[in-house]
Amino acid sequence: MRYSSAFIPTLKEVPKDATTPSHVLLLRGGFVRMVGAGIYEMLPLGLRVLRKIADIVREEMDRSGSQEVLMPALLPAEYFRETGRWDLYGDVLIRMKDRKGGEYHLGPTHEEIITDMVRRDVKSYRQLPQSLYQVQMKFRDEPRPRAGLLRCREFMMKDAYSFDVSEEKAFASYGVMREAYHRIFKRLGLEYRIVEADSGAIGGKTSAEFQVLAQTGEDAIVACTKCDYAANVEVATSTAPAKKTDAVGAMEKVATPHKKTIEDVATFLSVPQSQTMKALFFRVIRKDSVSNALVFVRGDHEAHEVKVANALGAREVVMGTADEAAKHGIVTGYIGPQGRASSKDLEVYFDRSLDTGEGFVAGANEEGFHTKNVVVGRDASGTIVDVRTVGDGDACPNCMGELKSYRGIEGGHIFVLGTHYSAKMGCTFLDEEGNSKPIVMGCYGIGVSRLVATAIEQNHDADGIRWPMTIAPYQVIVVPAGKEDEIQAAALDVYTKLGALGVEALLDDRDERPGVKFKDADLLGIPLRVVVGKKGLAEGKVELKARKDKDVSMVPVGEIVDKVASLVREGGVRLIPKS
Repeated sequence: MRYSSAFIPTLKEVPKDATTPSHVLLLRGGFVRMVGAGIYEMLPLGLRVLRKIADIVREEMDRSGSQEVLMPALLPAEYFRETGRWDLYGDVLIRMKDRKGGEYHLGPTHEEIITDMVRRDVKSYRQLPQSLYQVQMKFRDEPRPRAGLLRCREFMMKDAYSFDVSEEKAFASYGVMREAYHRIFKRLGLEYRIVEADSGAIGGKTSAEFQVLAQTGEDAIVACTKCDYAANVEVATSTAPAKKTDAVGAMEKVATPHKKTIEDVATFLSVPQSQTMKALFFRVIRKDSVSNALVFVRGDHEAHEVKVANALGAREVVMGTADEAAKHGIVTGYIGPQGRASSKDLEVYFDRSLDTGEGFVAGANEEGFHTKNVVVGRDASGTIVDVRTVGDGDACPNCMGELKSYRGIEGGHIFVLGTHYSAKMGCTFLDEEGNSKPIVMGCYGIGVSRLVATAIEQNHDADGIRWPMTIAPYQVIVVPAGKEDEIQAAALDVYTKLGALGVEALLDDRDERPGVKFKDADLLGIPLRVVVGKKGLAEGKVELKARKDKDVSMVPVGEIVDKVASLVREGGVRLIPKS
């Protein structure tokens, strides 16, 4: 492609609403443009990257034995109603009515539709297993679309679904897909970790995320420094604390006037914050009920709301209001567990870090007072749960190694759904004995358009993008650094020969200064740059520079085409020479 003919509308200024590196660079580099909040159009360069990611995904999905389908984006409400997600998805679901009053929505995900597809035609164990996938647009009415392609209202996703006769077979399918995902992310050239994760509204039990490591990532994950354990903090755990056997004296009520925070109480009583406990008051929203709960955690710890919801068997937990607390006689700032019994109206829970036999400082349930030597199990009763947020320095639950915190961006998510959808929707098969059983399902998603931005979050510098070779819009840019006929002719010759070998090259034939061309090449992130200049050409050489390196090498003109082709192949690209 000649740059002078290409549609690459770069921007010099950073857009005011762009804050993340990928959002800034995709807009500045002319890869995308915003049409509305959370809605983007792909320009030629952006579409080239998007298609390359999608092609890699398709190739590995096909290699895994999955078959591609295409489901509609506009869906009748009846399918989500059948599984209860019409209400569960809430305002995230983009709903509409047709001219006859029929209710529809744009698909945020397609579990129900794929389940319906299979239940219509699969009747016998002889027709299983099946694995189906699609690459298609999804729609979610995000309350705060942000960060460009990282959180949109319209986005491209690959979603795959496996169908098996048993849980054992479903786990085998899960394993096949897990390996396919490893191949995909390696081919994309991204550094990632596979981590345990929460299934959220999709359901299912076995759940893992492929997290692309990036300092700007919105997800917090922890990984062991010694073994393969890694998990999103939403589900991460650590080694349970050891029980202490030392005797603890009786509870002692002490005055703590105007001391409501953990920091103030610990300082006032000259105890470490780890020897205190704090109370969190939640509204607990379950499928058929709403109640309140007190959750106690160690003073120096934080509770993760997703872990709290999972531990309490709730759809969601939110902080309770002052009016709700008053109904239970709760004295804010001085809440203690002693004398409280868990009830239908007010449940009581303790994080397991408090279940050690030690004495802790807790509120005395009276304004201006706290209580020393409160021992869980002796002085206070409730359900023991694991709800605290795990972080740096905690012990790995698998090997006792040290956990380390990272930031990541979710690039893929895989689940074993079990019969969560098939049982509700009557997606069954007849086994060898003629018994009807629900099909066991798996679900596997990759945010294809999200990975365009994710790759940049991991691969950029102050000058622009640094695309991995396999997904770069062009693999090399050829820059004639001069208007002389011999320079222009030599650059065109290199460009033409590269194209004949199957290398995707961009010839910067614009009437611009070399410095401008170099800056644009860095901004666009093209992995290799070949510069044809007067001085080098006089010596029979051209300049070769990799985007990720500072060093420049001089290569004989007669060798540059093969050298570039070799580097492109080393980057993971299969070249197909043009006849």
